[in-house]
Amino acid sequence: MKKLGLAALVLLGGMVLSMSNQALAGGVGYIDYQKVQASYPLAQQAVKEVDAKALELQQYMVDKEKQYKALDTPLKKQNFEDATAREFNAKQEAYLKLKSQKEELVFNKIQAAAKQVLVEQKLDAIVDFRVIFVGGVDISDLVIQKLKASN
Repeated sequence: MKKLGLAALVLLGGMVLSMSNQALAGGVGYIDYQKVQASYPLAQQAVKEVDAKALELQQYMVDKEKQYKALDTPLKKQNFEDATAREFNAKQEAYLKLKSQKEELVFNKIQAAAKQVLVEQKLDAIVDFRVIFVGGVDISDLVIQKLKASN
């Protein structure tokens, strides 16, 4: 009988601890990253800059194609192709570097705002909205407000 009473006491203590841990937990927030990114002016500006660089790269190739057609000897064409390939590779690397830098900058700003919301809302974690099937708290609008306030 003492063992049964002790087991019941341990079980009750475990339930109380479990419920108190749940009361302290803030829950899980989720974020729609694309929505936040689309609403963030810095991200919109970054997209414009990257797109402009891509258009510049396309225009470069169109101009080089016109120049190539004007060449008359195979040797001139071969030399032109080699020089153009080197220039294009350098321009493409610069484009990819710019794109990477802008994406990283935007991601870091959004992540910092999300961390602020995490602390303010006393959440345990923030995940992508596609991970949540049921439950959680959508913090996308709160993050957007933080980002707009920080500009």
